[in-house]
Amino acid sequence: MANLTEHLVFLDRSTLRASLRRPAFAHTWQEFEATSADQTVERLRDATIALTNKVRLGAAELAQLPHLKMIALAATGHDIIDLAACRERGIAVSNIRNYAVHSVPEHVFALILALRRRLLDYRADVERGRWQQAEQFCFFDHPIRDLHGSTMGIVGAGSLGRATAAVARAFGMRVLFAEHATSAAADLDFVPLDRLLREADVISLHCPLTPAARKLIAADQLRAMKRTAILINTARGGLVDEAALVTALQQGLIAGAGFDVLSAEPPTLGNPLLELRLPNFILTPHVAWASDEAMQRLADQLIDNVECFIRGEPQHLLG
Repeated sequence: MANLTEHLVFLDRSTLRASLRRPAFAHTWQEFEATSADQTVERLRDATIALTNKVRLGAAELAQLPHLKMIALAATGHDIIDLAACRERGIAVSNIRNYAVHSVPEHVFALILALRRRLLDYRADVERGRWQQAEQFCFFDHPIRDLHGSTMGIVGAGSLGRATAAVARAFGMRVLFAEHATSAAADLDFVPLDRLLREADVISLHCPLTPAARKLIAADQLRAMKRTAILINTARGGLVDEAALVTALQQGLIAGAGFDVLSAEPPTLGNPLLELRLPNFILTPHVAWASDEAMQRLADQLIDNVECFIRGEPQHLLG
């Protein structure tokens, strides 16, 4: 399958803070810290293998790249790639799998614990001198809720959803998974989404952003949740109607939310969630996946995928 020399181009190397070994086959290598939409085709003009994290490759770009035979995604999500156009042109597409099964659940529970135990509120109180003025050794201005005995609802039963469930069970939580088209795992408790919304104390999203899943959580779903529930999203921003979430938080329809993703990133044109100044909302800049250990696993698997493809033993290919 291999040419005498493959030409590899990494379009956005700055998105990956890890060492990256060179593939063990004859090749030339070119990398760019970042690539804009109007630079993409020119930079891939002679490439046989493109490596990309967030640079989009749609049908228009692919039509101008006759030498391209593989796209190696440096991410799990693949909404930036036109898979149908790749199939038509015989371009293989691989993605990264199971690399952040520790990093993402740890971030999920950092958000959950901060919200359930009201850490931001209590920290702010201490900074304002509230503790120093207390009449006894502590004060109880904000209710604190244990995770033990509560219910975790998870949308998405892939590796990240399952890893998050394992941590939840270690805290003594009951775990429900939202039903989907292929939900057949006997070891998981699947329920309809509307039931999960009604029963869960914490809801965590771990599903891909497909057309059917866009705004999966909107005004009706937020109203269906418990007023004491919190919503966690470390998957994709487009899964949630962000304007509806702002309203739900401002009106107290849910108790809080922790988000690591927005519908457009970076949010250069603004986003209603950026304007929220509420102690029950935490926003982090898409870093749940980004522990040093996870990024190195990603980098190693990225090159593994390329090497396997060239050997004629492709792995982690997308339909």
